[in-house]
Amino acid sequence: MTAFSFDRELRFGDCDPSGIAYFPSYLNILNGVVEDFWATVGFPWPELITVRKIGTPTVHLTCDFSRPSMFGDRLTFDLRIRRVGGSSLHLEHVVSGANGMRWRARQVLAATSLVGHHAIPWPDDIRTALVAHVSAGEGAEATPA
Repeated sequence: MTAFSFDRELRFGDCDPSGIAYFPSYLNILNGVVEDFWATVGFPWPELITVRKIGTPTVHLTCDFSRPSMFGDRLTFDLRIRRVGGSSLHLEHVVSGANGMRWRARQVLAATSLVGHHAIPWPDDIRTALVAHVSAGEGAEATPA
């Protein structure tokens, strides 16, 4: 139902010497967007990691780049939840600028125990929050707990 949107200006350090966005910087920015998303749904990483001992590592990521971005461009990172699995979270990202889409990504996160370092089911409160924000559309679903 919900799309999350985060704006970010490309900084000098995000770009190569020619002023074009450097793809490793894009992934670092994307990680910050995911961190902001968790805080927005009520589970900031400092709480998840240090108190609840739950990690949310990326286990799969695909990216398609369609147009370059330049130093100073203001980009909008749209994030949608496409699927909540037993211990997985499938996200879709679309990154746009003033003249349209720049790139898109599909990302799968996993709930992991930071004590035992293995996948765990989403705790009920986290699952409830995630399922409430699953975006409607092709392939959108929530797997029962």
